[in-house]
Amino acid sequence: MRRWSARVLTGMIVAFAAPAFAGEVVLYDGARVANIVHDDRDAGRTLNLAADLLARDLTSLSGRTPNVSGKVRECGEVCVVVGLYDAPQIRRLAGLAGENLSGLKGQWEIYRRFAVRDGGTTYLVIAGSDRRGAVYGTVDLSRQLGVSPWEWWADVTPRRQDRLAIDDAPLTSKTPSVQYRGMFLNDEDWGLEPWAAETFDPATGNIGPKTYAKVFELMWRLKANTVWPAMHTISTPFYGNKGNPPLAEDYAVVVGTSHAEPMMRNNLREWDEHARGAFDFTRNRPAILEYWRQRVREGKSFDNIYTVGLRGIHDGPMQGANSMAERQAVLQTVIGLQRDILKQVYKRPAQTVPQVYVAYHELQEAYDAGGLTIPDDVTLMWADDNYGYIRRFSTPEERERSGGGGIYYHLSYWGRPHDYLWLGTTHPYLMHEQMGRAWDLKARRMWIANVGDIKPIEYLTQYFLDLAFDAETFKQTPRDYLSGFMTEQFGADHAAEITDIMMGYYDLAFERKPEFMGFGQTEWVNQNRRSDYVRGDGEEAQARIRAYADLTARAEAVAENIPADRRDAYFELVLYPVRTSAALNERVLKLDLADLYAGQGRAGPNLYVAQAKDAHAVIVRDTETYNSLNGGKWRGMMDMAPRHLPVFEEPAWPNWSASVKLGCDLAVTGQWYNDNNTLPFVAGRPQSRPVTVFGHRETRLTWQAGTNSAGFTLSSTSGELNAANGYEQRLTLHYDGSAAPGDRTLTVKCGEQDLPLYVRVLPALPDGAAEDNRIVTLRATAGEIGPDWQTIEGLGSLGSVLRARLDLPSGPQGTPAVYSFSTSTEVGGVLKVIALPTHALDPGKGVRVAVQLDGGPVQVLDFATLGRSDAWKNNVLTNTAVGTLPLKLLTKGQHEIRVYPLDPGVTLDRIEIDLDRAPYHYGAVEPQP
Repeated sequence: MRRWSARVLTGMIVAFAAPAFAGEVVLYDGARVANIVHDDRDAGRTLNLAADLLARDLTSLSGRTPNVSGKVRECGEVCVVVGLYDAPQIRRLAGLAGENLSGLKGQWEIYRRFAVRDGGTTYLVIAGSDRRGAVYGTVDLSRQLGVSPWEWWADVTPRRQDRLAIDDAPLTSKTPSVQYRGMFLNDEDWGLEPWAAETFDPATGNIGPKTYAKVFELMWRLKANTVWPAMHTISTPFYGNKGNPPLAEDYAVVVGTSHAEPMMRNNLREWDEHARGAFDFTRNRPAILEYWRQRVREGKSFDNIYTVGLRGIHDGPMQGANSMAERQAVLQTVIGLQRDILKQVYKRPAQTVPQVYVAYHELQEAYDAGGLTIPDDVTLMWADDNYGYIRRFSTPEERERSGGGGIYYHLSYWGRPHDYLWLGTTHPYLMHEQMGRAWDLKARRMWIANVGDIKPIEYLTQYFLDLAFDAETFKQTPRDYLSGFMTEQFGADHAAEITDIMMGYYDLAFERKPEFMGFGQTEWVNQNRRSDYVRGDGEEAQARIRAYADLTARAEAVAENIPADRRDAYFELVLYPVRTSAALNERVLKLDLADLYAGQGRAGPNLYVAQAKDAHAVIVRDTETYNSLNGGKWRGMMDMAPRHLPVFEEPAWPNWSASVKLGCDLAVTGQWYNDNNTLPFVAGRPQSRPVTVFGHRETRLTWQAGTNSAGFTLSSTSGELNAANGYEQRLTLHYDGSAAPGDRTLTVKCGEQDLPLYVRVLPALPDGAAEDNRIVTLRATAGEIGPDWQTIEGLGSLGSVLRARLDLPSGPQGTPAVYSFSTSTEVGGVLKVIALPTHALDPGKGVRVAVQLDGGPVQVLDFATLGRSDAWKNNVLTNTAVGTLPLKLLTKGQHEIRVYPLDPGVTLDRIEIDLDRAPYHYGAVEPQP
């Protein structure tokens, strides 16, 4: 049996000291490190750079510096040889090993790795089918030896090893699943550009070659091959620094541009209206064509993908076109002329030059309106709606185009209805589901993620690119993938807990992102308003604060045990996003609770204000810590208030005067019966309700439980209201299910007062879903699920969603999902079917379901939205799309709901029945059995 000197851990090989065995190549034996040879024939400087990167990694791991050479004779006893499959030195070594590399010819970005022993020399050969294939062989080797892709960008410093060895079994890498995979550096005004200008490359004073070299190294490690460069007015255009394009060529990086930058032109900085005239093709055609022609001439020797089409100069509507027909006519003419330029400059057919039509906003509208012909070889790239929901996919006919399809996906966004530029909060399960749709529907040519400033979106960027590189990743749950990521960065001992923390972080942000907690909107900016979490009794706000506080406490507990060499990385990847998002939520919600409680005459609002102020100080402190990490390496990268929107600004801190009332009072959740503090329960079903004892003045008071009733207990039976607890004490009233139906009055004695606490036990209901505090919640995946639906785990407000089959024909009713529930009284209300705000798969389909209650008429609910309507804005801010049906009267007893899918891809989150006088709630109410 073969013995191995390395152990496999989540896809990497971690070396440790052991004697040498057949079946391995020892790259560091504790004294000597392998040298590196690069054969650069037909590879420019690319393989030299790859060899230097590998040498740095081996130095970090071993403490010894390898010799890097272009000559095999300088190998020494052991070396890594990197080259193209047909390079002379690679061919000779392949012959010695009996390796036939002819199968690599014409392949895209793959490599063959094998070992050769010749005399006293051992060669570990990496033969690439092309330059990027060879590069990926080197970065895969580094990663297998224990170097994280985030060794520089997130300070996951490689750890010294006593010995480094690699399996010598030959292997051939997989062809990437998506041909062009990359990142768009965007909205860089509050992170990447100020950091580059002031900290990393002050000599350039902007994002230039030094910064792009680090970006390109990261792309190598993540096996991305395409960049859309930074393009805001704050940044020097990519072609504005003459060192950038040849650097991309050296790194074998394909350069493309966004929807707003046709023909590799950054209009924001490169089009001078004073010198060139208006950016209006209908009036200034010759100047615009020459402007494009100049750039193609400059870039023809580099590896580019040209964006075709036309938008306005500032990523706005096209100038000079006042109707859809005019816009289509301009686009049709423009695309033809752009292709003529490519043909003339490249001196070959236009279809041999990669091109993409990025169907973003009105460019998609112009295409979907019909009549606009995009040449077959041009990739049709579909965009999400800026909030993670892809607006459309290729039709079956479009999937047959030679140019294929692509996806432009946002992990960061500036714009309406609200930015999210601060933290990375896109839910991994949403990305998995949406990009899984893209893969299943054959959008496989080009995937680009808007990654903002790269930091702090490290994890999401890697996940997106790994899905693109290897579609087998879709078979792994996002939770398992996250666990593997955290294991690689922080070790197996901490990975499970960190994974749970981060999944909780993504779950809370899915309900509402921290940037959206001001409940205002942007463009145009409007001010914050009181949170919907306190529109009811404030209990949702209290629960959200507690959930974030729990995550923070757990994240801080892990931080205490993280090894010193991983503390900066942990702060960047975990602690900062968790703690600051918790602090922003606490600041917003406690100020709103202070306002709510002041209106109730409570004594404690000023304590809530003080706690909100402390929460804001946490954000300030942690942001300064971030920018001071590693000797100030990231100074300027983290901005706690991008665009200085109202949600981020330090608020005015109110001071509440004393209440005119005296003594104590009770506050309960969901008041609904005769305007008394009545808490409803259902016989036979154990349930709990929050109850708060509070004082009206800043006076110490004691309280104790008074008269009680069988089946009901308070979580505490006595206590004191004092300054430390803000003159309030939060309790829980437990019902064990034993008390019979009827009304009861419990009391709490506070000071000299007897405070009544009214409870009502409603008649028993059949087993299954039932009303809870006037609300029935049905998990979408908890019914009898027909074959036209499929369960998607991990997504949605309750941990799973129901999606109509992607191959479901639109039109006739599919097989239903069937749900049963019960009510205790004869009552009216509203039935809400709550879906995720997905879009129709293509223009021939919709986003509809049909609903039938108790065998009655079938009613259609349509979740589609138009453009940037108010309905769409609310949908993306809440990650919900709500269809409602009024219920004039529900009889007492059991009911049935049938939901039929009418369109493919429609995705149900939950169903709610809010009975008359149900308490307001922003988020999902956990369903009761």
